[in-house]
Amino acid sequence: MSGLEYVEQLASLILIKLAHEQRQRPLNPVDLIGYDAWADISRSAGEDQRQHYEQALLYLGRGPGNLGVLFRKAQNRISDPAKLNRLIDMVDGYHWSGNEHGGRGAIYEALLARLTADTKTGAGQYYTPRPLIEAIVQCVQPSVGDTIIDPACGTGGFLIKSFEYLVEHFPPGVGPAERARLTASAFSGTELVEATARLATMNMLLHGMTRPDGHSPIAVGDALAQRPVQHASLVLTTPPFGRRTMLTGETYADYRPDFWAATGNRQLNFLQHIHSLLQINGRAAVVVPDNVLFEGGAGEHVRRRLLDACDVHTLLRLPTGVFYAPGLKTSVLFFDKRVPRVDGRPSTERLWVYDLRAEHPAPTKAPLTAADFADFVSAYRPGRPRNERTASRVFRSFRVEDLLARDRTNLDLVVAEPANAPFAPAEPDTDLHHMAQRIANELRAALEELTILTEALRPYGVDADRPDQGATR
Repeated sequence: MSGLEYVEQLASLILIKLAHEQRQRPLNPVDLIGYDAWADISRSAGEDQRQHYEQALLYLGRGPGNLGVLFRKAQNRISDPAKLNRLIDMVDGYHWSGNEHGGRGAIYEALLARLTADTKTGAGQYYTPRPLIEAIVQCVQPSVGDTIIDPACGTGGFLIKSFEYLVEHFPPGVGPAERARLTASAFSGTELVEATARLATMNMLLHGMTRPDGHSPIAVGDALAQRPVQHASLVLTTPPFGRRTMLTGETYADYRPDFWAATGNRQLNFLQHIHSLLQINGRAAVVVPDNVLFEGGAGEHVRRRLLDACDVHTLLRLPTGVFYAPGLKTSVLFFDKRVPRVDGRPSTERLWVYDLRAEHPAPTKAPLTAADFADFVSAYRPGRPRNERTASRVFRSFRVEDLLARDRTNLDLVVAEPANAPFAPAEPDTDLHHMAQRIANELRAALEELTILTEALRPYGVDADRPDQGATR
């Protein structure tokens, strides 16, 4: 099995065992799923055990709330009864209920972390390294008044780390109504892949964020498909890195009336979606591949509009190799949505750039730890005015006027030492793969612009599938 399938099988078995434990507890027993499926599974053997397990999956897939998310379309991927029995014995060796959310959650998180090694299926794209998430959460400081949304939630890391931060920094005097809101609607996410949504829901359940019989905080679907119906005060996310494949007859560019530009680049579309998702004065931290910072065409237009509509205040340049794809260069954009200024000036005044890549110039092979991000969090000065920040060898600011004057509003900024010029010289492109990637991005952007222009110039009434048809205007 792939790593994703393996963890999915564990998730199903863990929840069935968890339901058994809560049904059997001596005080206030709770029947979460309607019958003791674990008793049937664990007391049988061989082919009989496999059938009991598959019957339980089918039954639970019809359940409401989290049960439906966790078991919908779930299948037994373990055809060998002996291997299934071994996995059942492993799950039976742990006590999954009780108050030890951190312990059981840590076990599951360790399993999810192993997905990053599953390069064959690309399962690592659903997992953002937890030390990076922890550093981002420390910077944005979630509060009890926040509504926190991740529109591409993967395995739920941003939501869980935000929840843990709130638990550790929970202020006194929070009333029952606010506590109820935190439980019911303060955290939510969207995930396109149903199997990954199950992993995220299970992860949140094991961390004590939700109940098996409660409402699922994870919606399954494409977050870009429609305008947001709920708005957030805090958006934390790592959008998918790939581009949408153009199929025969499919429109090349994704576009919504609330978007600034039509483009097939999903990261640019997620930036536009996040702007729509945020309420005024809402804040966001978004992990993006570097091409979002320099790509022309729609990329330039989106960056200009983002600088104008939001206070884009911090950029963290990450070392190469943080994510699953070899050679992938990524950064984190921090911005706050603002009311348009009466003088017409951009909402952004200064963009501070922290170059962690300069500290790790070679592609990183060992996973980064919390210690690797400690200096960035300190330089960010969470909760403090940004005019108290101090420039350093790897941290400096750029005026928005200089950013807008750059060719294509290029935000692929390198921090110079000494900072005696408006900008550091462009980072030398000695990496042939990176050079080719830049060229490919430019060609894609040009093709998108040409496709949009072609559609705009098509005479009224001409069938797109019949180029020989004349105009009927």
